[in-house]
Amino acid sequence: MSSSGPCSHLPFDEVYAHGEAHELEPDHPEVSVIIAAFDIARWSLLQRAVESACNQSIHPQVVVAIDNNQILFHRASEAFDGVEVVLNERNRGASATRNTGAAAASGRILAFLDDDAEASDEWLARLIDPLIKNPSVIGVGGGVVPSWPSAQPKWFPTEFGWVVGASYTGLPKSVTPVRNVWSENMAVRASEFHRVGGFREGFGKIGNSSRPEDTEFCLRIQSEHPGTKWLYDPDAIITHHVPENRATFGFFMRRCIAEGRGKAHLAQYVGRSKALATERSYVVHSLVTGVLTGARQTYRGDFTGVMRSGAIVLGGILASLGYVTEAVNSMKTYSSSHNT
Repeated sequence: MSSSGPCSHLPFDEVYAHGEAHELEPDHPEVSVIIAAFDIARWSLLQRAVESACNQSIHPQVVVAIDNNQILFHRASEAFDGVEVVLNERNRGASATRNTGAAAASGRILAFLDDDAEASDEWLARLIDPLIKNPSVIGVGGGVVPSWPSAQPKWFPTEFGWVVGASYTGLPKSVTPVRNVWSENMAVRASEFHRVGGFREGFGKIGNSSRPEDTEFCLRIQSEHPGTKWLYDPDAIITHHVPENRATFGFFMRRCIAEGRGKAHLAQYVGRSKALATERSYVVHSLVTGVLTGARQTYRGDFTGVMRSGAIVLGGILASLGYVTEAVNSMKTYSSSHNT
């Protein structure tokens, strides 16, 4: 990068020769980090994301994929030394843009990072460690820490960290098999990624819609490879920027509704049981525990506890409402199309 030094992609044998190899060096494959970007207004965030990818203890190829934005594409091409910058000129959205980046990547492992996130120094090493050691692992995801514009709002329940693209209370605290991980912090074998066609294009975060393209991808690739598993490593950490307009109660409510609607769309592809398998446990354990915790905090004199408990209850209701509304609309659309 011109602002912070080149992001050189050294061959791994050359890295080893300089004594910089990670402990996994004997069979270390090459890795590509793919960063999807779409908005030049997030330029400073993109710079930090690229810099964090370049500064890993393992030296990856870094690919920046730009979503249908010629101005941002040219600026990134000029600014980032040693970085592959490609332009998605097909379908808009994160799914198609990540696929464009993956097509340009040379690594045998693909790692994905968002343009508004920064990776910790050992992020990549931790992500790919299980992929190196265990052939039954199809992919790995990591923990996401929110970077709030100031302090975390007192009413915000950590059980709803996913509202701002962050890890939430209820996720495993050690390396654990999971149903899915998030595309903002994910590593997957390149051969298997391409074999299933990557992320489903036209399904994902486009405009105001928020469909879980990462969950759909994780379920689809695992169904193609029975016996494999996804792992979640909470210590493969990235920090995710939370803009001011997402630190509001209004955004919280809208995002909960959108999550429910997205899960209804997901159910159309993978079935209701798979789409909601993790969510049932989350509601029974994490949300109920969160409400009780808030009540106890209120009883002990922390009156913000009742605010968090209320937000948990409201968030659960809104997500359920979004799911039911979208499911009913889908049924009506299906019925109309088959009656004409």
